[in-house]
Amino acid sequence: MTTTPAAPTTPHPRERVAPHTITVFSDIWCSFAHVALYRLHTTRARLGLESRVRFDHRAFPLELFNNGPSPRPGTDSEVGGVAHIEPDAGWQLWRAPDWKFPSSSLPALEAVQLAKRQGLEVSERLDLALRRAFWAESRSIGARSVVLDVARETPGVDASAIAEGLDDGRARRVVTEDFACAREHQVQCSPHLYLPDGSDHANPGVTARWHGKYGTGFPEVTGNDPTVYEELLRRAAAGVSHREK
Repeated sequence: MTTTPAAPTTPHPRERVAPHTITVFSDIWCSFAHVALYRLHTTRARLGLESRVRFDHRAFPLELFNNGPSPRPGTDSEVGGVAHIEPDAGWQLWRAPDWKFPSSSLPALEAVQLAKRQGLEVSERLDLALRRAFWAESRSIGARSVVLDVARETPGVDASAIAEGLDDGRARRVVTEDFACAREHQVQCSPHLYLPDGSDHANPGVTARWHGKYGTGFPEVTGNDPTVYEELLRRAAAGVSHREK
């Protein structure tokens, strides 16, 4: 007897990639995503593609996948093991009091989704600012007040709209839908990129392995090729959709 596979309940990520756009599944407290977004932004600027290619952020909420928050020893070990490949992205070991280490990244992920209602360019700026707030400034991005402070500091962001959306919870559903989509369609990791041509790229240019368990061990970068971002951005800029192939 054969069984019919269950119909998908969420669209495949590639079906939502707009022309001239790179969809990025990631979490803000993921060091590899911090590297990837830094490379996307700096490479796009160097290639002169800032007005041609946009980044569409979607949530890959690690705490929902792992049924718990990211432990401080884990993120500190990532600074030691990952930061050296892109030191200018902004890093430091957690410097604030231990009790201020965020127990969740969901408020930050929600804020980025809310910012998308103001335009992808606005959400790009807020996403990058929140990553720097956590990784480079030891700010507790799980706190509403901190998320809104970062929003107020970020040019072009309507922080009052972010506050309203955080308070009525409208973006929590978006984040959980992204979580469901990532599970259903095997989005592999944070970061995982989807291009208009139908291709997808998990943690582009970087390979790594863990020594020991997360939170007690440490990561080792085993491969690092930042030049792959030039090709990804040029392909996104070409505007070729997989639907046209």
